[in-house]
Amino acid sequence: MKQSKEYKGFRDLIVYQKAYKLAFEIFKITKFFPNEEKYSLTDQIRRSSRSVPVNLGEAWPKRRYVKAFVSKLIDCLGEAAETEVWLDMSFDLKYMNKSDHDRLINDCVEVEKMLTSMINKPEKFCHNI
Repeated sequence: MKQSKEYKGFRDLIVYQKAYKLAFEIFKITKFFPNEEKYSLTDQIRRSSRSVPVNLGEAWPKRRYVKAFVSKLIDCLGEAAETEVWLDMSFDLKYMNKSDHDRLINDCVEVEKMLTSMINKPEKFCHNI
C-alpha cells in the first residue's frame, strides 16, 4: 500500500516554498517601481503576493475541518490570481521587462495549479491530524 507524504508543517509544502519565493521576488523587483506607485500598485502587488504564503500558513491548522481548510486555500488562489493582474499591469506600464514578467507569471500559474490540486484533493492533507 502506497503511503502519502507526511507533512510536518506548512513550510514543508512545495507550494508554500514556491509562493514564498514568488512574493520575495516580487518584493525585490518592485523596489525599482516609480515612487508615485509606492502606495498604489507597488503596495497592492506586494500585499497580494504575500497573502498567498500567509494564507497557506493560516490554512494549515484548519486541516481538522476540511471546509475551513479548502476555504482558506480558495483565498490563496484568489490572491494569486490578483497578483497576476498586478503583474500584467506592471508590465504594461513598463515597470518590468518581458523576461521578468513571463517568469513571474509562470511561477504564479504554477502556484495556482498546485493550490487547485490541494483544493480538489484536500483529504491528502487533512487525514491523520
